[in-house]
Amino acid sequence: MPGLSTITIARARITMRLWLAGWRTLRAAIAPPADLAIRITIGQAFLLSGLVKAMHWQDALYLARYEYPLSWISPAHAAVLGLAIELVCPVLLMLGLFTRAAALPMAALAIVIQVDYQVLDTNLFQAAILAGYVMFGAGPIAIDALLAPGLRDSALPLIPRIARAAQALTLHVGPAFQLAIRIWFGWALLGLPGSPAILPTGGADALPAMVAQVGAIALIAGAALPATAILLATATSGMAMMMGPSAANLWMIVLLVQLAMLGAGRLSIDRLLAVRMAACARPALAGGGDWPHIVIIGAGFGGMACAARLRHLPVRLTIVDRHNYHLFQPLLYQVATAGLSPADIASPIRSQFRDDANVRVVMGEVSGIDADRKHVLIGDWALSYDRLVIATGASHSYFGRDDWAAFAPGLKRIEDATAMRARLLAAFERAETATDVMERNALLTFVIVGAGPTGVELAGALAELARFGLQEEFRDIDPASARIILVQSGARILPAFPEGLSARAQASLEKLGVTIWTNSRVQAIDAQGVTIDGELVRAGTVLWAAGVVASPAARWLDVAADPAGRVPVDMHLRVEGHPDIFAIGDTAASSGWAGRPVPGLAPAAKQGGEHVARFIRADLEARPLPAPFAYRHQGSLATIGRKAAIADFGRLRLWGAPAWWLWGAIHVLFLSGLRNRASVMLSWMWAYLTFRSGTRLITGAPQRT
Repeated sequence: MPGLSTITIARARITMRLWLAGWRTLRAAIAPPADLAIRITIGQAFLLSGLVKAMHWQDALYLARYEYPLSWISPAHAAVLGLAIELVCPVLLMLGLFTRAAALPMAALAIVIQVDYQVLDTNLFQAAILAGYVMFGAGPIAIDALLAPGLRDSALPLIPRIARAAQALTLHVGPAFQLAIRIWFGWALLGLPGSPAILPTGGADALPAMVAQVGAIALIAGAALPATAILLATATSGMAMMMGPSAANLWMIVLLVQLAMLGAGRLSIDRLLAVRMAACARPALAGGGDWPHIVIIGAGFGGMACAARLRHLPVRLTIVDRHNYHLFQPLLYQVATAGLSPADIASPIRSQFRDDANVRVVMGEVSGIDADRKHVLIGDWALSYDRLVIATGASHSYFGRDDWAAFAPGLKRIEDATAMRARLLAAFERAETATDVMERNALLTFVIVGAGPTGVELAGALAELARFGLQEEFRDIDPASARIILVQSGARILPAFPEGLSARAQASLEKLGVTIWTNSRVQAIDAQGVTIDGELVRAGTVLWAAGVVASPAARWLDVAADPAGRVPVDMHLRVEGHPDIFAIGDTAASSGWAGRPVPGLAPAAKQGGEHVARFIRADLEARPLPAPFAYRHQGSLATIGRKAAIADFGRLRLWGAPAWWLWGAIHVLFLSGLRNRASVMLSWMWAYLTFRSGTRLITGAPQRT
């Protein structure tokens, strides 16, 4: 049956791609710390040996004659050289600094001791491990890994040539070395004859005969090497626990772990199978092949979550966004209040899919969708699709008063955050030189419209900036005297939270000096300030955090939107009347929260993206579709300043410092990329300990209001 054959091929491709992706992910997670542990283990052994010998430096003749038997130089020089190797090289190896150069003399020393002084399996295993570092260098957790890209193209004398020579050694000699080590170790496990000086004699004795023989054959052939090496290491550990551990067993296990980490190399069955599997799972060329083309519009939380799940499937995936970066919107307010830099909360989209050849990133502004012809319109370009995922989010809503936007900017993009930061800081700068008291007071009055999470977090961060961050930096004004007003049309702030937590948040804001006006209606916003319930509040800076409206996706598809502009979707987030088009996040009007509307939160968007990916996979495999989308509310968080927050997890409710620490940990974990996580943590620690921020820069031309 042709249909059955097509389905079988599709399932096989999906299985292979997921297997390969899973292996890459597992190796990327385990190999770096394993490499670091190996370097520390062998470096520590050499360093301790050197320190012990250094304590007996007076007996130089003993060191030269027995510990460092180098016949080709004088005994004193041999002692100095040997100690230098054991004291300096291990430190470099553990740091991953000049790893190859450090490992080479250590490996040579182990071989010299084995040949000229004491024949031990330990020396051979250590030499083999160190030779591996000479061939392949250290892993990602090393100083060399940080310096390598720059050194290969640096202006330092000889360094680029050395770096290229090391790379050539790995590429051209490395596979032969891997084959030699596999044969050498497999020969020992088979118990075949050989000199104890060049072949470990205890390898086969540490394992049951059947395990040693099967493992040896698999090692020599390079078949399932990572699994084989780990199984042999596990068996060796078990035998060592039963019969008593030995130094040779320890180093045998370390060598097996290194072999599992490095793999079998090009000259192996593993390589042949990997090439065949990769060929079957290789992406189809653009414009050809039978892989379906999936287009995702928007690289927010929902779009990125969907892409992360789809990239391992046999599909051609195109991500379209007006920017070239993914933005962590929950921390935008910290950029606006000079707590973080824009680069701390954004990461390039392309870098996250660098290793996925079937993923294409397009930077462009979508102007429409031709659902009949299955085209996404990007300017004059029509991008075809087989399935379309719309994850375009939302923008500011001024409830029909778009003329307020010029005087009360919202916060949805990096450009909004940097413009808001410039406006806030410029207000203090202008107040410093203002001679009119009324003008100065207006410049030091800040009004935030809307007391949801964004408005509350803005108010708290702005209050701390004024009262602590700018302390003693001005001469004619006191920034702490700034008046910060938070306006809410309802009866209380943070209406989505329980009343008790809302009250605690209000108390924390008032403690920071924020004035809160509830049951208050904004009637006008202009260059003079804000009119609230008939009263004009003269304010130099007005910030908008009161509402959002969905992107124009409904207009693109010519479907009726809900009052918030969202696209109606079915139980699987498919657009009604368009089974090949999905909408997620703020774009979708879904009732997947036990019959209630799904909130416009980042976790909801991510869950929606993951559900769509599961749906598409089931469709490709011709398997039963997943259960309807059901949003799982994981809790709500809001922070108020540097040591207070509220957290609602249903039955569990937190506030104060515990909630603040939890809020910080969750936001750091959800950031994209190790660099961003580290940068944000350092910035927060610095600000927490010093009340100082290094991002108080006015860039661009702030609008004078």
